[in-house]
Amino acid sequence: MIFVKRFFTAFLAASILFTGSVQSVQAAMISAEQVAESAVSNEGNQNRALIVAALSREDVQAALVARGIDPAQAQERVAALTDEEAGMVASQLDTAPAGGIIGAILLVFFVLLLTDILGFTKIFPFTRSVR
Repeated sequence: MIFVKRFFTAFLAASILFTGSVQSVQAAMISAEQVAESAVSNEGNQNRALIVAALSREDVQAALVARGIDPAQAQERVAALTDEEAGMVASQLDTAPAGGIIGAILLVFFVLLLTDILGFTKIFPFTRSVR
């Protein structure tokens, strides 16, 4: 029992001793321009990562090779894009027709599912009307 008390006392003393050696932090004001530049560079890096992810897919790499483009060279060119160019390419990836068709199909499905649940239509046999 005495050993436990001594250990606890030594542990408490060491803890109190090391609390005084906490590192201090310095804060400084930053300008709005620095914040904007940081946000733009982060967005540019996210856009580049989105493009690289799209280029890393096997079907895209096969299409690049079929057109005579080396996938590694394409990724090097993506790394060399400016933030504005990466943003334009990433927005074109988001609005590509393949993604748009899937989104439209899902939208129609959910609208029909909702009207089926509300009792306006009876299209899907797995839903029950709330009416």
